[in-house]
Amino acid sequence: MRSGHRLGRRFGWLWAAYGTSALGTWLAFGAFPLIAVQVLHAGPAQVAALAGAGAAAGAAAAVPLGPWVEFRRKRPVLIGTDLARFAALLTVPAAFALGVLSFVQLLVVSVVVAAADITFRAASGAYLKSLLPAGDLLVANARFESTAWTATIVGPPLGGAAVGLLGPVATVLADAVSYLLSALGIRAIGGPEPRPERGAAARVRAGDLLDGWRFILADAALRPLFFNTALFNGLVMATDALLAVLLLGRLGFAPWQYGLAFAAPAVGGLFGARLARPLVARFGRRRVLVVAGTLRALWPVGLALVGPGTAGLLLVMGVELGLIFCCGVFNPVCAAYRLERTATGRVTRTLTAWTVTTRAATALLTALWGVLGGLLGVRTAIGLAGVLLLATPLLLPRRTPAPLPEPAPEPSRT
Repeated sequence: MRSGHRLGRRFGWLWAAYGTSALGTWLAFGAFPLIAVQVLHAGPAQVAALAGAGAAAGAAAAVPLGPWVEFRRKRPVLIGTDLARFAALLTVPAAFALGVLSFVQLLVVSVVVAAADITFRAASGAYLKSLLPAGDLLVANARFESTAWTATIVGPPLGGAAVGLLGPVATVLADAVSYLLSALGIRAIGGPEPRPERGAAARVRAGDLLDGWRFILADAALRPLFFNTALFNGLVMATDALLAVLLLGRLGFAPWQYGLAFAAPAVGGLFGARLARPLVARFGRRRVLVVAGTLRALWPVGLALVGPGTAGLLLVMGVELGLIFCCGVFNPVCAAYRLERTATGRVTRTLTAWTVTTRAATALLTALWGVLGGLLGVRTAIGLAGVLLLATPLLLPRRTPAPLPEPAPEPSRT
């Protein structure tokens, strides 16, 4: 991979901002459920509602923001969403200090943060495409992927130590500060950013809300990737809670063993992300997407076979290492190809539709697998998800269509 300065100072600031907020997010991983249980004495139904309803409502709120952001300069949007997350999260330690923290406040904050997160991701993709030439998008996305896995390795252990010393509210404060630092980093990028067509007078029509989905479904290359990623991510995430029940409950794993089983294999994501560009250069993008996308689907079924003791721990770590390595290769190649394939004037709408669908599928499948775990048993439900994942490679693209021409600018509407 090329050294960092080759992508320029402006990308460097964007990368630093991403890394800062990613570390803050992982420092506060699981903080809201802990606060709900330890501070507010919430029951299982409330904790589930906090995780599911907050994310679902945030995704729904982000839908109209995609078209609105599309026709505005992206850097102010990125700064604004960072500041919105900073302000929303800051209310939690403030309310806790004043003794007025409530479950409703946690739910509202989770909705605001989820909506801002989806909007930020969509706007950052559009901004990245305007910042770098197409040939550098894979390098940039590989660096983001490496940074995300680094934060996954470092953040939870540090956050766990902070929770033990200071309580979960302290990690929420750290997460809030990370968004403030991210906003400052994005502001430091500087440089001009052209105003998109239609300008500030643009009105979001009902049809604009669906434009991202229409574009994805009409594109022969993006459509299979869209369904593949939504189903794959949903099935993988759907078994997380069941796996926690199996490992921590029935198999008697200690909490540190559970954390180690998922933190240590994240190293595979670093190696996978670093190999993404050389593999594409040697074998081509389509082949890397198909092979990595197929290999990542083969691992999760092994989780149904995990047993107690050291052998069980090593099995989980091996499965997660293989899965994360393949995802580390697949994710930046997919993200770069998605940006290259999407016309500049509809990147934000497309990425918003993509992320909203993925999160909605995850929420739906998580709820469904919770029911299946109760009906069929935890191990059987995990195995069923693994078997269904074996079919997801059928949704990968088998050929690479010719690049789409850039559309003519849309006329201004008053």
